Amino acid sequence: MSSSLLRRLSVGLAALTGLLGTSLIGIRAADAVTVPILVADVDSGKVIYAQAPTDPWYPASITKLMTTYVALDLVRQGKVSLDSMITISAAAAAEPPSKMGFKPGTQLTLDNALKIIMVKSANDIAYAIGENLGGSIDTFAAMMNETAVRIGMRDSHWYNPNGLPDPRQWTSARDMAVLARALIRDFPDSHDLFSISAIQFGRAVMPNHNGLLGRYPGTDGMKTGFICSGGFNVVATATRNGRRIVTIVMGQPSPRERDVKTADLFDYAFGQSAGWTSPTLEALPASALPAPPDMRPFVCGGKKPPAIEDGPGALSAPGSAAQLIGGSAANSPALALAAFSNPALRARSLPPRAPLQPIAVWIGRNPAEGQQILESQEAEQKAAAANTRAAKLEAAKAKRLAALEAAKQAREARAERAQAAREAAKEAAKTTAKPAPKLAAKAGRPLPHAASAYTAVETPSMPEAKPGKGLSKPAAKATAHKPAPAKAAPAKESTGKSAAKKPAAKKAAAEE
Repeated sequence: MSSSLLRRLSVGLAALTGLLGTSLIGIRAADAVTVPILVADVDSGKVIYAQAPTDPWYPASITKLMTTYVALDLVRQGKVSLDSMITISAAAAAEPPSKMGFKPGTQLTLDNALKIIMVKSANDIAYAIGENLGGSIDTFAAMMNETAVRIGMRDSHWYNPNGLPDPRQWTSARDMAVLARALIRDFPDSHDLFSISAIQFGRAVMPNHNGLLGRYPGTDGMKTGFICSGGFNVVATATRNGRRIVTIVMGQPSPRERDVKTADLFDYAFGQSAGWTSPTLEALPASALPAPPDMRPFVCGGKKPPAIEDGPGALSAPGSAAQLIGGSAANSPALALAAFSNPALRARSLPPRAPLQPIAVWIGRNPAEGQQILESQEAEQKAAAANTRAAKLEAAKAKRLAALEAAKQAREARAERAQAAREAAKEAAKTTAKPAPKLAAKAGRPLPHAASAYTAVETPSMPEAKPGKGLSKPAAKATAHKPAPAKAAPAKESTGKSAAKKPAAKKAAAEE
């Protein structure tokens, strides 16, 4: 055996051992579910490696391969052309991301629409393709199912053209291999559609979500997909030495693990030859599973969904939880987590991506018309932004004026209330005013006995003696009965003087 053959065989066995290493964890447990994996030769349809190839699975955006086949088939039949205009409806514009975000009424050619869904995986554009080519989404889905049966797909059920979650929509790894071969066989002139590394719309450059393009030698297609319920899926083709291999990997927990596992499978497949004993895609037995498993607990869990390329991770299609390795039925989170935590996959990575080579896409019938539309839309956006700013400034000015007027009215109201309060106080003072009490008693009327303590009492002085005459008694009596003066002294001073004069009065009386 030659050294080169031994080297290829050893690389292939190592890759397969690394790929299936975690599978050994789950083999001990009965009734586990395997994530679908399939590797086949494109020309012969011979199966090189298969793992649950016919089990039902949620396809996510690899659905857009089916949408593209139907569209190209209509072009081949002459019913439409690649220059046919696709109009974005309100329903299409409302589809969740990933999307281009075109306004309802925007038009673009079918050719540009197909490039966009293959690279950007825009759900709004795929929906618009279905509406325009089928007349309605239901009619286009019927066309998808009819075409799938005609080209040999037997496990698929289609209900929308973009792959957003629908519990009724599923496929299998075998069916996607059949579809990939049909696209390559029936539309050889459109093969470049599946290997575009990036598109450029205006100034925006959008790379292809297929992480193998520009990183794994020989990769030339096709499409990725992701929803929480289906995990990260890929349909990939690669060519080496004139031999083309198609690899389908589904249900992976991240884009990186999906890409690494697919690269390992390519390495293994290119080191193998599909002999006459290898089964064909048509010979693979049907699955016993009645419906796809739901990978949400293992891919998204209770955490924030991972970065998504084909739709909001919050959406899911209901189903049963799945184990990852083994036989036929369903439910062991421990096995699932064990298989998803493969140390070998965590440690590996692909080389850096080659420089992108963007392909221009546009809205309208041609680039010039598209540029005019973009400039018109940009002018409208600038005008709308200017109007919005002007409206905000006017609203702020009106608010300030209203606040100033309100403050002025409040001050005037307070002043009026204060003035009214002062006037009310004056009126109240006039109404309740009383005359001041009289402090002095009327003339000729003696003071009450009780008031004597508060009235100034003047002690009669000794009369001046005349020569030869003594004091006369009547004069002393007259002085004793002299009426009190009309003006009363302050109470405290009267009390003091009265207390001071009493001994002198007694002395005068004694002398008499």
